[in-house]
Amino acid sequence: MPHPHDEAVLEEQIDQWRGYLRRRQAIQSVDVAELEDHLREQIAALADAGLAYDEAFLVAVKRMGSLDALSREFAREHSDRLWKQLVIAPAGAGETSAGAGREALVAFGLALAAAAFVKAPSLFGLHWGQAEGFYLRNVSLFVLPLLAGYFVWKRGLGPRDLSRLVVVFVAAALVVNLLPFVAGGSTEVLAGLHLPIALWLAVGLAYAGGRWGQVAGRMDFIRFSGELFIYYALIALGGGVFTAFMVVIFQAIGTDVEGFFESWLLPCGATGAVIIAAWLVEAKQSVIENMAPVLTRLFTPLFAALLVAFLVTVALTGRAIDVQRDVLIAFDLLLVVVLGLLLYSVSARDPQAPPGIFDTLQVVLLTSALVADAVALWAIAARISGFGWTPNRVAALGENVILLVNLAWSLVLYAGFLRGRRPFARLEQWQTDYLPVYAAWAALVVVVFPPLFGYR
Repeated sequence: MPHPHDEAVLEEQIDQWRGYLRRRQAIQSVDVAELEDHLREQIAALADAGLAYDEAFLVAVKRMGSLDALSREFAREHSDRLWKQLVIAPAGAGETSAGAGREALVAFGLALAAAAFVKAPSLFGLHWGQAEGFYLRNVSLFVLPLLAGYFVWKRGLGPRDLSRLVVVFVAAALVVNLLPFVAGGSTEVLAGLHLPIALWLAVGLAYAGGRWGQVAGRMDFIRFSGELFIYYALIALGGGVFTAFMVVIFQAIGTDVEGFFESWLLPCGATGAVIIAAWLVEAKQSVIENMAPVLTRLFTPLFAALLVAFLVTVALTGRAIDVQRDVLIAFDLLLVVVLGLLLYSVSARDPQAPPGIFDTLQVVLLTSALVADAVALWAIAARISGFGWTPNRVAALGENVILLVNLAWSLVLYAGFLRGRRPFARLEQWQTDYLPVYAAWAALVVVVFPPLFGYR
């Protein structure tokens, strides 16, 4: 008769295996349950044959690895474990399936469609680089519906889900193009900047499919968003190098390609790269999942040191923040980066792992960001009381309040986790439940701010 301790160890191993599969977007919860049943059957049969539970688990996972690529991927990520040697078989050249090739064709086709969409207004005299207001309001509508469509196709969503997404994107297009904005006005700029944030939630609904109601589904979307940003930045860096070489070699023959770059390469590449980056995240997930946590651990202490140094300087010099438009944008972006580091560290962390030094650094980062946000809020409030309400100041105030609430409660939850009073899963749930708040505020800025401030 098996010892209760052996059964507990087995359940822990299965729980880790199950948790890994649930974090993979490629497999649904019902499929995880089916695979787990199959794994347990294998273990039971091997245990009946005389193997100990830990040995039976290793052999069963090996068999699962030969039946399903997900098990091999799980073993590859946990490379420090003994059963990596049992599970990972040399990958054959035949593993490149027709499905993967078809997905690549779809992704590149949608990228070309995004490039065509961004150039289509030129047929009506709205040229890139000239009609700045039009492109600012509509650039997200050239690419995000296609990105959502990519996930609708990949997840196999039904007509009902598709129709809802169509309604959202059509409504957004009507709002930003029918409102009588003053050209170059603050409300037009704010609408253009906040519309992608509001529509990103629609992309998340398509990405998660039927799993949006689950914390794991929303956390997968957070993880995808961070990975997409990293891939897009890498593509942008490569595009910059490519452009530099293009300019140099054509200058050598006396040909100026600056017009081609500004009118074609930049707009088409910037929009199409979003689709390609999303496809790369889906296709090369195991690579980026190893890279992104490293970047998070690298930049978390750096940003924590930056904010602490800023707060110490403020305290020693007694200087207030100069609340100008560029300064407000810089502070908001800084806080967004801090939130991004928090989100990705949460999504990449094992919820069952005990607190460590990196968790302490996260608390330091949250505390310093919270104080910096409070300083910025005080400066904004002082500016409003002295010079009145403007669209930019109200938008900055609202965004800082939203970030303040998130950071404050995140700090409470993280501190409770460090003290052993709260499970880490509470922090995960808080971050995923807070996602609609960002989209709701962005939609408010796009729809309500223009008439509220006279479209100026």
